[in-house]
Amino acid sequence: MQSLFQILMLILDVVWFFIIAHVIMSWLINFQVLNMRQQLVAQIWYGLNRILEPIYGPIRRLLPPMGGLDLAPLAVLLAIIVLRIVLQNNMALFF
Repeated sequence: MQSLFQILMLILDVVWFFIIAHVIMSWLINFQVLNMRQQLVAQIWYGLNRILEPIYGPIRRLLPPMGGLDLAPLAVLLAIIVLRIVLQNNMALFF
């Protein structure tokens, strides 16, 4: 059961990394540091959107429209923090 706990924590860490990379990349694209006409940038952006949209979609439907401000990544990051705390506090159940 300890390996199940470690796998769950690893999945949360990977999702955390993807969200942070997506947020930073969106800033760099909006400030025109990255050019979407470059094939590598476009492929990475498309891949991150394909990975994260199933997570963001339900949260975006719950959040009210904020006029161009997307709070879905923040909500997902907070949910990941909460899940990590819950898992670490209940770690004894996995052993």
